[in-house]
Amino acid sequence: VNGKGLLLTTEACLLNSNRNPLLTREQIENRLQEMLGVDKVLWLNDGIVGDDTDGHIDDITRFVSADTVVTAVEDDPYDENHAPLKENTERLRTMTDEEGRSLNVVELPMPPAVVYEDQRLPASYANFYIANSLVLVPTFRDDSRDARAIDVLQSLFSTREVIGLDCTDLVWGLGAFHCLTQQVPAR
Repeated sequence: VNGKGLLLTTEACLLNSNRNPLLTREQIENRLQEMLGVDKVLWLNDGIVGDDTDGHIDDITRFVSADTVVTAVEDDPYDENHAPLKENTERLRTMTDEEGRSLNVVELPMPPAVVYEDQRLPASYANFYIANSLVLVPTFRDDSRDARAIDVLQSLFSTREVIGLDCTDLVWGLGAFHCLTQQVPAR
């Protein structure tokens, strides 16, 4: 959410029959509006390859301010993430905030593929964690792309220190920093 009434999600996740088989898109939007106090739901299509959550938004696109999103892009047209991320970026460029103004869309590179036991893992720089005075960014042992991602995020978080930490081993658990900060069941 952007804190001003917008919520980002993916069709692949919330419209998946394994999550909300009895709800229509409109019903899901209504529930999100009621439960989270948002005014408008912005729908992207799909997540990245290897994401076991059916396309959670925190691996692809994040609000960094009320009117700005950072979104993952894959430049290699032969990479299987290229087409879905391109479609998401194109959708974002047509979306507006709650007052009808275009969103500021900032592109964030994808890291190289991280594969473990023949499974592509959901490695993404978008799975960063925003803390009070810093932003923790997952990195994946590619100096050039890691540095580019950190630079993009540092330009968006000028009052925080952006720190990259190697998450190559962590992503074997199918997530990175933002995933680690999410709900933990009592048992």
